[in-house]
Amino acid sequence: MHRISCPRPLDRMAPQRGIVLLLALIFLLLLTLLASGAVGQALLQERMAGAQRNAQQAAFAAEAALRGAQWRLWSGAAAGALHCGEAPVADCHIDDPAHPNASIEAFRHASGWITEGATEYRGSNGSRDFTMLPGSGLDAEARRTAVLARNPVYVIEDLGPANSGTTAGTGRRIYRITARATGGRPNVVQVRESVFAAGGEGGGD
Repeated sequence: MHRISCPRPLDRMAPQRGIVLLLALIFLLLLTLLASGAVGQALLQERMAGAQRNAQQAAFAAEAALRGAQWRLWSGAAAGALHCGEAPVADCHIDDPAHPNASIEAFRHASGWITEGATEYRGSNGSRDFTMLPGSGLDAEARRTAVLARNPVYVIEDLGPANSGTTAGTGRRIYRITARATGGRPNVVQVRESVFAAGGEGGGD
């Protein structure tokens, strides 16, 4: 009499265990890919937020330097006549369209950080260091995120008398102010420019 052999339970479970292991590995791989994608997305958003903050910081700093230069012109005009190249605007440049100043043109239009021909802005009293912010009352962590990579710089140009197209003279002159500033990182640079009338009666506009 012949015996009929039946497969042992362990023999039937071996392929099933292999499939379960394969599915587990695939599932683990998918989880790893999802986690990596989430981390990468978070890092990208963090970098974008940091870049936007640096750009805003540089823009605010350039605006502050612009207003500081305007204040110099206004207060100088209120104290007496303004003469480009003499106190209180000894660092002023006279604009000559026929012979443009290469360093000033570069300061106005070129990319990157340029200081040639420019004046460093250090606040209204001239003693503020925006790269350190000493005496600001901020704690170390807040100061670390608030400081600038470099102090802002600006250029003042005398464009000529404000009444060049009229017969009546006011004694005022037109000044072009260009300011350049960084954010917390030196590679983020913003440029701002304004035209300002100062001198004569009533100071500046």
